[in-house]
Amino acid sequence: MSGEQVRPDELTFEEGAYLVRLARRSVEYYFEHGKRMPIPSDAPEGLLRPGAAFVTITTYYGPEARELRGCIGYVYPVKSLVETVIDVAVEAAFNDPRFPPMNRNELPRVTFEVSVLGPLEPLPSTPEERVKSIVIGRHGLVAKKGFLQGLLLPEVPVEYLWDEETFLAETCVKAGMPPTCWLDSDTEFYRFTSRAWREKTPMGEVEERDLRREYESLIERYGSKRER
Repeated sequence: MSGEQVRPDELTFEEGAYLVRLARRSVEYYFEHGKRMPIPSDAPEGLLRPGAAFVTITTYYGPEARELRGCIGYVYPVKSLVETVIDVAVEAAFNDPRFPPMNRNELPRVTFEVSVLGPLEPLPSTPEERVKSIVIGRHGLVAKKGFLQGLLLPEVPVEYLWDEETFLAETCVKAGMPPTCWLDSDTEFYRFTSRAWREKTPMGEVEERDLRREYESLIERYGSKRER
């Protein structure tokens, strides 16, 4: 592995679609062989550079009805992007502590989504500037203080129709801190950009999500944030 971190904005649609299919292949391989899938020979060269990514698995009930089944990722580019997706797909399927391990008969009923993360960027220390630094649908957040750390992907505030302050507060909660921790300058906050690709239906075509458009459409439909 060599080179600079893969940034979300440099990926082609085809590369994003490849990563989604790779996530599914990784879990299928694990079911078949009981071990991690090796780097496939068809991996695009650009995806062999370091990369940070999350894999989200959802049980599919319809285009607007998906239920979280597992989500695990690497915040930092500790491996090549291909290796990262292979690893975290298996972790999301079998080792997310919120859910029991996936069984094989679920594969035709779940969709895979891959979010490729950019580098972390520190937010200002004042609450007002932190709020102004966030764009819902574009940024994910990391809160960190001492040994506590929590991350929320850009997809999360879109799904729940959070505003910027709620997004900050919920990131505090994710990190195991009070929801007001974002008002404290001693709590470190970072933002990151990402792009997300997912299966439209289980084992189906891949689409890239336009999170900002999704957010605006949901605001028009519901008028205010939904309850978590």
